[in-house]
Amino acid sequence: MKTYYQKLIIYYFSGTGNAKRASEWIVEVAKEHEVETELINIDSYNFEKTPDFKEKTLIGFCSPTHGFNLPPIMLKFIYHFPKVNNADFFILNTRAGMKLYKLFLPGLSGLAQLLPAIYLRLKGYRVVGMQPMDLPSNWISIHPGLREKVIHSIFKRCEKITKKFAIKIISGKKVYKALLSLPIDLAISPVSLAYYFFGRFAIAKTFIATDSCNDCGLCQKNCPVNAIEKIHDRMYWTFDCESCMHCMNYCPQRAIETAHSYTFFVWWLAFSILPMCVVNHVVESGLWNIYKGSSQANLLYYIVEFAGGFMIIYLAYKILHFLMRFKFFNKIIAYTSLTKYKFWRRYKAPVRKKQ
Repeated sequence: MKTYYQKLIIYYFSGTGNAKRASEWIVEVAKEHEVETELINIDSYNFEKTPDFKEKTLIGFCSPTHGFNLPPIMLKFIYHFPKVNNADFFILNTRAGMKLYKLFLPGLSGLAQLLPAIYLRLKGYRVVGMQPMDLPSNWISIHPGLREKVIHSIFKRCEKITKKFAIKIISGKKVYKALLSLPIDLAISPVSLAYYFFGRFAIAKTFIATDSCNDCGLCQKNCPVNAIEKIHDRMYWTFDCESCMHCMNYCPQRAIETAHSYTFFVWWLAFSILPMCVVNHVVESGLWNIYKGSSQANLLYYIVEFAGGFMIIYLAYKILHFLMRFKFFNKIIAYTSLTKYKFWRRYKAPVRKKQ
């Protein structure tokens, strides 16, 4: 195969290893064809030194999909990325792949491809590749980690697809496979925006460390976005958390849980009971000359739901963090969390075989 590029640089962000592994597969193909390569983890990168790009350089951005979008850390990285005149770009997003018997089920990208591709294009860059990759879903706050056999079969399939993609773009061909799901991605784009501006902050307030924590500090040390702080001798997840699942999946004590029961109660209170009570009180008090079900009442409901709900979640998490120091309460939260039990498997990308 004749290569078109002299150098390949991939910037990646990865929570549990999926995006990193896809990046490594592409680098392997490039090295096999004697293309100079560089693999860079953006969670420790800064722009103090402008990258030195050779002529005919191919630059890749590899990242997981969070809430049908790229994680904010990758979006900010792309936003601040310097303009390059002699380089082409590709975007690869890993998304929640699943498997039903022998059928591989794709995840959804939402704005994970469209938003960065449009932005790069507006800055004058040439995007030559848009490739989604359906690696195993790792969002174990929502579902148990997949079985090991399933994970390996998905990885085997995705490795072949990724390397075929790598061969094409390195040889100078253009690949826009992400556009095949464009209608669906556009349809769920409101969900992407809602997650970016609201959902990710609410989800950050669902993680807790139980009494199983031995204070090893690995979660805080290895958090890719430095979102975990130690407050009152207990780990605390700040709004910077991007739900990459690294801490929960890699905690050696399985001490990091999602407070499912507490979260369900708080969210039910914040997004259903509270706004309903406020609207009913305003309507019945005659403060507004409106009736139930009117557009004004609906507007008030949504304002209270999002503004008030967000405040309740924040305050409730503060209370939860305080109460977790008491053993009895700690046990109640732990044993009413689905992530506590062994059937709720953790997820880790398979160990890479040495070349």
